[in-house]
Amino acid sequence: MSAQLNLDALRLELSVKAKNGLDFIVAASLIWTAITLIWMLPNSPGRNGLFTLCLSGVMLPMALLFSKVFRTTWTIKDNPIQPLGLWLNFAQLFYFPILIFMYIKHPQYFIMTYGIITGAHFFPYAWFYNTKSFAIMAGVIALGCMVLGTRLPVEKLYYIPGFTVASLLLLAGWLYLDYQKKRQQAPALVAAAA
Repeated sequence: MSAQLNLDALRLELSVKAKNGLDFIVAASLIWTAITLIWMLPNSPGRNGLFTLCLSGVMLPMALLFSKVFRTTWTIKDNPIQPLGLWLNFAQLFYFPILIFMYIKHPQYFIMTYGIITGAHFFPYAWFYNTKSFAIMAGVIALGCMVLGTRLPVEKLYYIPGFTVASLLLLAGWLYLDYQKKRQQAPALVAAAA
């Protein structure tokens, strides 16, 4: 019982100090907004895919900037599960060979695949931050992108990143509410586990 309580306290500390990863979600929302604008351009899916890949490189610096704005903590020295958050984020990079394959062989499905990878990679954060919002939105984003990607004509593929932006904003609001609730209960649970 005390080991579980201790694990819950560690996850609560992460959730509160990192504010459920809001810095990453807000950064992703802005990047996906720019991706939406890219896919509205009258370029080929291959060219838009290339611009999208290039733009994705600003994710980490932008999240770092938002961590300063939101005053989130990335490193919690006494929390042994804290490094897992970064590992979970880097895990999505191992799906990038699928993304590159789609870019080379089926560029019209590139943005759908990227949206699916983005959404699906949120799933383990439901456990990490102990919030259902990540699990639910992982499914919503991944399935939503797949449905849109298999039904939209090429000239309307911008609906996929637009849907992803709307989903990320919904997730950000949900995570903020969860953070506010946990912030109020944090002192009691962390003290009980000590």
